[in-house]
Parts: sequence; C-alpha cells; structure tokens
Amino acid sequence: MLLVAVRPGVGTKAEVCFRRPDGRVEARPSESVAALLLQSAAPWRAFRWYSGQKHYSGMYWAATVGVHVIYESRLELARLLFADFDPWVRGIVAQPFLLKAEVEGTVRKQIPDYLVTCEGGPVVVDVKPCDRLSKPAVASTFAWTRQAVESRGWRYEVWSEPPSAELDDVRFLAGYRRDGLFNPELLQELRRFLSGWRRVEGRRPVRSWEETPTTWPRWSWTSSAKKSVRWWRSGPAICGRC
Repeated sequence: MLLVAVRPGVGTKAEVCFRRPDGRVEARPSESVAALLLQSAAPWRAFRWYSGQKHYSGMYWAATVGVHVIYESRLELARLLFADFDPWVRGIVAQPFLLKAEVEGTVRKQIPDYLVTCEGGPVVVDVKPCDRLSKPAVASTFAWTRQAVESRGWRYEVWSEPPSAELDDVRFLAGYRRDGLFNPELLQELRRFLSGWRRVEGRRPVRSWEETPTTWPRWSWTSSAKKSVRWWRSGPAICGRC
C-alpha cells in the first residue's frame, strides 16, 4: 500500500474503496486506482431527504457530463456550478470513494465531496465553510487527506465560499446550460455576431427574456473562448480554477 508521511516520522497506509454502478464495493490500494475507473463510481453515501435535516440536499444536472450530480449543501451546489462552467473540466463525480488511512496508529476515514477531472489531471475536492476550517478535527482530516491524494499524484482542493458576485453570475448563466433548448443554426449566427463583442466597463447584465438567446453561448463557448471570458462586473475570471 501507499506510504504517506503526514508529518516527519509518521507513516500512513492509504486504501480507496469505491462503489460500482451495480452496487458492488471494491477496495484497492490508492496507488492502483485510476481516475478513469472512478468516473462511473456511484456516490458512497446513501442519498436521502428527511424532515428537519440541517443541510439543503439535491441533484444538479451538469451539462459537462450530461447527468445529475448530487450535492448535500448549498455550498456543494456552488462548487458544482463552478465546475460545470469551467472549460477545463471533463468529469464530475460526487462522493467518488471512501479513503482509509492509518495515521499515527489509528485508522482514519474520509469521503471526499467530489472528484473533478480536468485537462491537467484529477482534482479531489472537499467543500467546507471558511469558519470551520480552523477546527482541529477538520484541519487534521484535510491534512492527511491532502498527503494521501497528492502522494498519488493527484491534486487536492479545499473549497469554501466564492465571491458572491461570481457566484451570482455563474448561477444566472447556469439557467441556460441545456443545449437541447437552443436552435444550433441560430446559435451559429449569434456566435458570429458575438465574435467581436467586448465587455463594456461597468455594465451589469440585464436579467430578462431579452437576453436569453445570447446567454447559452456564453455557457457553452469553445474552450478557447471561455478561457478569455471576463465578467460584466469588475471581478476576476473564474475559469481554470481546476
């Protein structure tokens, strides 16, 4: 099994358990698990709603993968929105595996929130509000998880609240992410028309039906176009975070 140093003198053995689409559970040493194998993994935890639950759970239809992806909080939904808009992202899997590791003689377990496959390689994502990151138990868990993931050669990301202006823009654009609702010939004409479009400094989007025909191309632009997009608001571009 993979040996991961959480800190000098401490060894960790890591194992990945994942659930196949038919429900079968498979466990492997972390170094033998390929990201491609996990693209079809079923969410590790049972997904359910119940009266009085503390978190807002649901399913989001991701245009990137063409299927519903689950989330267990509004913050996780925000991360899904950003991943779905990012032109570098090729795959999104929720709760892709259970990571087991022996840390200082104790078996620790962690279920990452997402596995995001990008052009640059896999990214394992844990979503947590900023005000909880300093808690000792949370910091310890993310520390050994990062060591295990990065020793595998993958990237690890702890994602917290994004700037509200960026989230508002991406949430708005996500309403027009379904390509089947738009006429391809009309979109081609719009792309030619918008090819010379430039952002007007200080302009804010007009959120009305009049803008609907030109909104979907902004969500589904080619990678080269998306990489250069800037928002109407003065905030930085979000593309390429993965």
